[in-house]
Amino acid sequence: MNMLFGPTLHLAYLCSGRLETWRWRRGVLAAGPVFEPTRAGIDALADHMVALGRPPVHLLADLVEEDFHRLLLPHARGRAGRNLLARRLQQHYRETPYRRAAMQGRQPEHEGGGRRDDIVLMSALTNPATVQQWTEALTLVQAPVAGIWSAALLYEGVPQALGFTQPHILLVTWQSCGMRQSYFRDGQLKFSRLAPAQAECAAETARTRQFLVSAHLLERDDMLHAIIVTHDDAIAPLSEQCISSTETTFHFVPLAIALERCGADAGGAEATMLADTVLLHVLARTLPRSHYPCGADARYFRLWQARVSLYASALVVAACALVWTGLNLWAYADANVSAATLAEETRHFTARYRSAMAPVGPTAAPTADMRAAVLVDRLLADQGPAPLDMLSQLSGALDRAPQVQLVALNWQVEPPGGGAPAKSTAARGQPSLPAAAGDAASTGSVPSSLLGIPVKPRQSLRVEAEVRLPRPDAKGAVDSMNAFARDLARLPRMRVAIEQPVLDIRPDVKLSGRATAEAAPPVPFTLRLELAP
Repeated sequence: MNMLFGPTLHLAYLCSGRLETWRWRRGVLAAGPVFEPTRAGIDALADHMVALGRPPVHLLADLVEEDFHRLLLPHARGRAGRNLLARRLQQHYRETPYRRAAMQGRQPEHEGGGRRDDIVLMSALTNPATVQQWTEALTLVQAPVAGIWSAALLYEGVPQALGFTQPHILLVTWQSCGMRQSYFRDGQLKFSRLAPAQAECAAETARTRQFLVSAHLLERDDMLHAIIVTHDDAIAPLSEQCISSTETTFHFVPLAIALERCGADAGGAEATMLADTVLLHVLARTLPRSHYPCGADARYFRLWQARVSLYASALVVAACALVWTGLNLWAYADANVSAATLAEETRHFTARYRSAMAPVGPTAAPTADMRAAVLVDRLLADQGPAPLDMLSQLSGALDRAPQVQLVALNWQVEPPGGGAPAKSTAARGQPSLPAAAGDAASTGSVPSSLLGIPVKPRQSLRVEAEVRLPRPDAKGAVDSMNAFARDLARLPRMRVAIEQPVLDIRPDVKLSGRATAEAAPPVPFTLRLELAP
């Protein structure tokens, strides 16, 4: 998360009313100006933030007016649980907006009679004016307030970082505002208090233990491990007055080692005897979510986050555009190389063609005309009209109908646009050419649409035939004609129309015939066959 704020963080340490400014950069802390809680000090802070360019400020509060309260709530989930927690928090800390509630697990069954209520630690800064006078000054100059953190809550991960995992730990540190004692049970903060810096450590530890026992946070026979973090020069006198007993064990940790275990450089902290820098390093390294809500004071921080997001998005878009441009340039260069290669191959093959054609000499027809002639020949072979398909299909149908005898054929070719058809007209039994072909002999030209250019034309065949039966039978003649027509209609792409039936049943025509045993005369009929392209 540190990457969101860049390599430099601006920290504000609020203790004893005054505000200390620090700058953290790549693990190194640098002290800045200190501002007193006066009108002149508040104005000086505003001017200082304007001079820095209004960077985000991370406010660390180490105040006496911080209260901790542990309570048990009925276990509830979802919106009901959240509403119950918010209502109890509002009831307990009504006068301050800087309040929070943290769930710390559930109560053991043997303690709650099987109910297993939720354990909640509520904390608040009970004197909001101490914080608001500084946040209002920052908001006045539009300096983003990134969050408000509690010194006691920041210490929650320090005992484990120092190598202590006992169930009952009392962490003792000396801050600018006094001696802070924080009690941890199973790694969770339960209580924290500030005592005067001149107070005796052993006596305050005994007093704190007595309070923990009375608050049922610590049993009388439980061992309390007191971890004292201080400067090397203060360890010897403290070890003389803080003597371990059957109830309390004292552990002394040099401040330099604590800084090193928390991921900070100890070299910059050797000149101080206070643990302020430990808190500042922990805040800068971990940067957890703000402990207390900032409310309206966080609006400029949200605007700053939006601006950073827009900058990041613009950088991503610019990077993508650069990559895309690079790919396009590479593709352009590759296309130029390919074009040059193709041009060289074209020149090479052109030279070879000219050298091969040089001994042949000039031809009677240009190459383009020869290519067009070959194309026309292929079109005529593939799409040119010919009666062979229709005649072969008609021949098969005649073989299947021996009572039908062929009399005459008339083959026609119709252009695709629906123009006048080209037809053959000849005497019965004599072959003939289509009329268009006859015209071609005289005019020297044939329409390309009749030759299958560009599409195959429609063809039709007029079939004149007759039905020959051994004896007169009108119904048999009709059935023979219909069966012959249906047989042709079943062929693919073939359409059959009866132009002249064997029996003329028009109202104005007289029907006549004789029922004799003599041989029946042939009964003529005419069919029109059309073959779709």
